[in-house]
Amino acid sequence: MERSLTHIALMAAVVSVLALMPQIALTSGIPITATSLGIMLCGTVLGARNGFLAVVLYLLLGLAGLPIFAGGASGYVPFTKPGAGFLIGYPIAAFVIGWLVERTTLPVGFAAGAASAIGGIAVLYAIGLPVMAWTLDISLSRAAFLCAAYLPGDVIKVVLAGLITASLAKARPGVLMSRA
Repeated sequence: MERSLTHIALMAAVVSVLALMPQIALTSGIPITATSLGIMLCGTVLGARNGFLAVVLYLLLGLAGLPIFAGGASGYVPFTKPGAGFLIGYPIAAFVIGWLVERTTLPVGFAAGAASAIGGIAVLYAIGLPVMAWTLDISLSRAAFLCAAYLPGDVIKVVLAGLITASLAKARPGVLMSRA
């Protein structure tokens, strides 16, 4: 129990730091950040339940006023912008990623990469795109077109999540709660 709480808090901190990394602003109003890499790692390292809880903790801390959302934002305002659906989708994506890693027999690096692609791209976009379209008052196809600019970076994050998780598994196998 204590170990789980420590890992949850640590991964919430990792997501916070990655969200504060320098961002690239796009015309869609949603910046390119490293946050989704943190979400992917929450699932691949902590598993479904604890990954979900780590991301919920991150969101609650940001809602409480800590400036840990992209660009140092905090409070409810980020939940009123085009990226709100992605914020809402973060815990679900972490859960799906963790659930997939827990249930596959693939080598951990491949499992983490595949699960990150499914949860960190497909699931996250399925939740984020409709909200983006609604907040920008554009069609869903236009929102998907705007988000195509994010795909190359997301693919890089998927590869990084697989490599980082595989490295952790090799260096400290007991750390991966997703494979416990």
